[in-house]
This record gives sequence, structure tokens and C-alpha cells, in this order.
Amino acid sequence: MVLTQVDALVALLKQSSSLVRVGLFFLVWPLIWLPIAVPLSLVLQWQPPKPPTIAQKLPLVLSLYLLAFPVLWGFAWMQAIPFSSYGLQWHVSVLKSLSVGLGLGVLGLVGLFTLQHRLGWLVGKVPNWQNLGAIGLPALGMALGISLTEELVFRGFLPNQLYTIQPGWMVAILSSLIFALLHLVWEGRAGFVQLPGLWLLGLILLLARWVNEGSLGLAWGLHAGWIWGLASLDAIGLSQPSGRAPQWVTGLAGQPLAGMMGILFLLTTGLLLWEIRGLVIWMT
Repeated sequence: MVLTQVDALVALLKQSSSLVRVGLFFLVWPLIWLPIAVPLSLVLQWQPPKPPTIAQKLPLVLSLYLLAFPVLWGFAWMQAIPFSSYGLQWHVSVLKSLSVGLGLGVLGLVGLFTLQHRLGWLVGKVPNWQNLGAIGLPALGMALGISLTEELVFRGFLPNQLYTIQPGWMVAILSSLIFALLHLVWEGRAGFVQLPGLWLLGLILLLARWVNEGSLGLAWGLHAGWIWGLASLDAIGLSQPSGRAPQWVTGLAGQPLAGMMGILFLLTTGLLLWEIRGLVIWMT
């Protein structure tokens, strides 16, 4: 009976349009998570639709993201395609691309925040290096895990499905828009100010996959480097606006992606990726 139902589901999935498959994925993934999310929310005392605090958000996100891997594998199996088609091949070249992206992401952020400190737009506190030592490795592990999941879903699975029915430029716009909008699940209305920045971030990471000849290694590294870098800068006290520049410059509500400097940073990163694409391919 169970095998018959599975066979029917596989047949249905193969016959369905790409948009239906995308819809099914974003339906099945949270449904599987619900039996974990409900008791976890009670333990953490999270009351939706109120946005969770950082302490509440991390366990919820990690539990959801861990489930993405079996769901993605299941969809690949039902479509009779290799998991590696999402852009993740277990090969040394992926680790090289990851390292290059991680370095570019961290160095880029250091340059951005150093510039803003020189201009007097951020508070120039004495760095609390003790905090960095305490959270450095855990933050890196968290950044690598979160970015890997999001890259597999939003720069791997989602574009692969949409490419069958949309031209490349439309795939980039749609997949990045979905990526940005789904962040509102966690941020609520406060996340609206980041939507343009998140959409652009999605485009840049999709460009990174293209530069890396379809591999997610470079995008994974860039994404992880940004998450790790921001967490580290915040921990050592180097990311607070001084008030000398308008919030629309440094970031509305303290969010770098909601400010002019964050947008210029992403555009510069995209231009750099475009200009050095040959070098990236050679290095990886």
C-alpha cells in the first residue's frame, strides 16, 4: 500500500509543472517541520506572529534547515536526478571555491566597515577580542550550515526547477524575490526594509554560482563569510552606527542591507565577481 502511494507520488511529481514542484517543496518542507516546531516553540515561549528573538530563532531555524536535506534528496530521487545537480558535488574543487568565497566575503566586509569607521559613520570602540575568541568557531559553524542550506534551496533547487519554464534573467529575479520574501517569516514587518537588499544579495549569489560554472562552492563561501563576518563584527563591538550619517546610508534599523552602503557593497561584489570570473575558475 505504502509503495503504491510512493509510486503514485513519484509519477505525479514527474508529470507536474516546475511551478507545482516548487510549490510542493515549500509546502512539504514546513509540514514535516511542524511536529518539531510546535513543541520547540512552546519550550522557547515563542508566540507567532511575533518575530522570535535571536535566542528563539536559532534553534527554530537550525531544526528547519536540517530537514531541508532529506526533503531535497527526496525530490531529487523522485525526479530521477542526482543530488549533485543542485550544484553541490563532493569534490575538492568545492572546498577550494568555498575557501575563495569565504575569504572574499570576510575581506569585503572588513573593507566596508573599515571605510565607514574612517568616515566616522560607525562607533570606534576598542575591539573586544575576548568575545570574538568565544564565538568565533561556533559562529563559523553556524554560518557554514545556514548558508549551505539556503544555497542548496535558493541557488540550487529553485533555479534548477524554474530554468525549465523561464529565461535565465527571469529565473534570477523570481528565485531572488522568493528568497527575500521568505525572510519575512522570521523578521515580520520589520524585515520589509531589507527586502531590496536581500533581493540583490540573492542575485549576487546566483551570479557567484554562474561564475563558479554551476557549483555552489563560491556562493556558499561568500554567504558564509558575510554571516560570520557580521556576527564577529557585532561581537567585538565594531558595527554600531555613530549617528553622524543618516540611517538610509548606514542601514535602517541597524540593518546593513537596508542602507546605501550595503547596497553599494553588494553591487561592488557583483562587479568584482564578473571581472575576475576567469581567475575564479582557474583558482577553483
